[in-house]
This record gives sequence, C-alpha cells and structure tokens, in this order.
Amino acid sequence: MANYVHVPPGSPSVTKLNLTVEEQDYREGALRLLRELRPHWKPEAITMQVFTDGITNKLIGCYVGDTMEDVVLVRIYGNKTELLVDREEELKSFRVLQAHGCAPQLYCTFNNGLCYEFMQGAALDPEHVCNPSITYYGFLFYRLIARQLAKIHAIHAHNGWIPKSNLWFKMGKYFSLVPKEFEDQEVNTRFLRDVPSFHVLQEEMAWMKEKLSNLGSPVVLCHNDLLCKNIIYNEKQGDVQFIDYEYSGYNYQAYDIGNHFNEFAGVNYVDYSLFPDRALQEQWLRFYLEAYKEYKGFDKDVTEKEVEVLYIQVNQFALASHFFWGLWALIQAKYSTIDFDFLG
Repeated sequence: MANYVHVPPGSPSVTKLNLTVEEQDYREGALRLLRELRPHWKPEAITMQVFTDGITNKLIGCYVGDTMEDVVLVRIYGNKTELLVDREEELKSFRVLQAHGCAPQLYCTFNNGLCYEFMQGAALDPEHVCNPSITYYGFLFYRLIARQLAKIHAIHAHNGWIPKSNLWFKMGKYFSLVPKEFEDQEVNTRFLRDVPSFHVLQEEMAWMKEKLSNLGSPVVLCHNDLLCKNIIYNEKQGDVQFIDYEYSGYNYQAYDIGNHFNEFAGVNYVDYSLFPDRALQEQWLRFYLEAYKEYKGFDKDVTEKEVEVLYIQVNQFALASHFFWGLWALIQAKYSTIDFDFLG
C-alpha cells in the first residue's frame, strides 16, 4: 500500500541503521544509535526517559544536561505491530509531512524502530480539545487543531496522481487477523460474551463500505490517529503539531475528523459524553473548512450547506473509526506485550 504515498522530489533520504534495540534492555541499543546520531554525547552523561502514554510502541527520550533542548526520540516497534502497520507507508507519510513542515525531523530508521526529533510542547488532554471555553493566551485549542488538520489534508498528491482510500483494504486485513479464541480462559470468556460473531461483524463491515463509500467525502492525506496525546501544543509558538504517523495515509477526509471527534472521549478512561455536540462540531467544522479552502487556494467563504454536508459525513464515518479500532484492539489483545486492557 506504500505506493499510495509519494514523497516530494528533493526530500532528504533517511539513513537506515542495521541495529536492533531490545524492548526490555533498551539502553545498550539506544546508545549504539546515539553514537551515530550524536557522536559528541558522552554515554555516561546521557539521560533516557521512557514515555508511558503509548499503547502501541515503546518510546524513549534521550538527552544530555538538565534541559531537554536537544532530545532524540527512539521508538521501538511493539510486538507484532507489523501486522497492523505498513512501515514503508509510515516512513513515506512521515517524510511527506516533514517536507511540508508538519512533522519533526526524522533522523534514521533501524531494524525495529526509528529515531526522530522531539517536538517541544505539551500533549493535550480531552478537556483541552472539547471545551470551547478553555483557551491559552487567547488561543482556542480546537481551532488550532482544525487548522493544522486542514493543512495536512490540503497537501496535494504528487505527479498528478488521484489518491484512493486504503481504509477498506486495511479494515479487511485487520478482520482477517482477528483471533478466533484466546488461550487464557477468563479472557476467552469475555471475548465470546462481549464481541459480536464474525458473521455479524462481516455484515456490518460490508454495510459500512457500501454506505460510506458513497457519501462523497474527498480522499486526502490523513493522520488517522488523532488522539489527544498525539497533539502537541507549543506555548512559545502558539500553535499545535501532530505526532505519530503510523496510521497516516490517504483516506476519507470525514474519517480523519470523525476519528478525532471519537478521541474526545479519551483512551484510558473513556467517557463518550465528551463526544462533541452538534453546536461544537459545527463551529469546529466551519473553522476547518475555512482553513482547508485557504490552503487549497479557494475562496474562504463557507456556506451553511457545506458545514451540514461535512457534519453528516463526519458522524457517519465516526462509525468506521469505532469499527477499525475495535478490530485493532482485538489483534492487540492477542499479541501486544504492553499492559493495557485492549479487549476491554
């Protein structure tokens, strides 16, 4: 599927290091990477901080001194995540976003991960993205988020190529990987009790594909995983940037927005009462459409009809987001070594 993403001509190449970093005993492998990336750093002076928010990979921040001004992030891919993530497509998406100023610098890849620049700022929480009364130095967080997402969606496909969504391909692949049972009897009981049968899931997936493919949502370059912790607010610059591009690629515009709205509910403690109501969605979508038109070079005026159409598309594609991550969670429940209740 990586041929869906075209890296702009002239983009810098990415160094591939033939190294493997062990997930449990990561320091030695990380030091070997840093000898290549930061040869002037003394090994004994390097601090390594493990970030614990992720539920897919292991992420280690490496730096020297008391301030985190120059931080190299080492991301070690989670167990069996190659089943879920097209690493070639991820790398191309990362490079495209970097070329358009929407991603940090990518330093290198290694056998089971990659290294990249730490993006300065604070990761947002659901309360920041869903409450229009919360501002910081006069900035509405959700307005900044809508504008940044519009910037990414407006990145054009190169060589005149007309992009196609790979949503249904990925969803079908995930469906084929969903476990039929679990070895742990307690987990298996929950699985059989709480998860619909494969026949029901297959029918729902076929219905979604037929229904949503005909909504007319444009296919654009999408982040596809815009949860709150993947949104970094830089107070000094007064803007937001997005991180983690594992699931990035060409997809329906409305899916990316619907997926983000679903993420208002949080991850560890899920509360779907936080899903944005119609009034908030319409404000968000108007900001988004104004920015999207601006980045595409169109007239910025947005009609009520355009907001209404996108509102309908987004709330129907939110169903596909739920289904996609439901399949993802079942696969993770089978293979992931991270302590997280994926089945729940």
